[in-house]
Amino acid sequence: MWIKGVLLVLLVFLVVVLAAISYGTARWKADVDKLHTEMEGARSRDGAAAYDPREIADLPSPVQRYFRAVLKEGQAYVAAANIEHTGLFNMGEDEERWRPFTSSQRVVTKRPGFVWDARILMAPGLKVFVRDAYVAGRGVLTAKLLGLITVMEQPSTAQLGQGELMRFLAEAAWYPTALLPSQGVRWEAVDDTRASATLSDGSNTARLVVEFDSQGLIASVTSEARYREVRGAQVPTPWQGRFWDYRLHDGMMIPFEGEVAWLLPEGPKPYWRARIQRIEYEYAR
Repeated sequence: MWIKGVLLVLLVFLVVVLAAISYGTARWKADVDKLHTEMEGARSRDGAAAYDPREIADLPSPVQRYFRAVLKEGQAYVAAANIEHTGLFNMGEDEERWRPFTSSQRVVTKRPGFVWDARILMAPGLKVFVRDAYVAGRGVLTAKLLGLITVMEQPSTAQLGQGELMRFLAEAAWYPTALLPSQGVRWEAVDDTRASATLSDGSNTARLVVEFDSQGLIASVTSEARYREVRGAQVPTPWQGRFWDYRLHDGMMIPFEGEVAWLLPEGPKPYWRARIQRIEYEYAR
């Protein structure tokens, strides 16, 4: 009889766990859907619909080379993108604790915004759900175990909003028409291989130094200070994203692999490495 009792307890426990996982997933999806709705509601659909090379005539020479390398005349402007990634995320603050993740991301280019929805595998059957977003000028960063138990949540401060707009600008190598002057990006020369890109949205402004490789493609983007949480405090820290494995996709040259790192005094601390598994565009009309 005791065996039946143990089995019954285990069965009840399993049902409760599965119900909790199902509830957490549904609740998480509802919150992500709300962000998508808010982002879509803030979209602007005015402006030019296709790339004209005359637009880049006054830009710094490395920026001109970049646009000539990644765009062709008449390329439709990207209005939105749906992206799926697989990769590794470093969960350690002081030590290396890389964990596999999968994610989906929706991006709109005007008004700039994105919603990144990820699942980080901590152990078999145990996932941390993460949403990282920039929506209508507001930054969002939340992580919950199984979509239920909060393990990290940053308040929607000005620092977070600026950092998330910086992420949008850095990732524009995936949707390169968003880097054109007509889309709000201001370019300034640094030297023969670098230029600074600045994008403003509401009260937020993001500035990155972009380095181009010998083929004219974006090799890295760097910020002197992006806010990083260190034991509960927001610390301005140099930050860098790197890109490689460029391929022609829908008429544009875009990178399919990348890495993001904090540039610490003791050396770079990468925390995100990923590959694009799927990317689909929606174009301006």
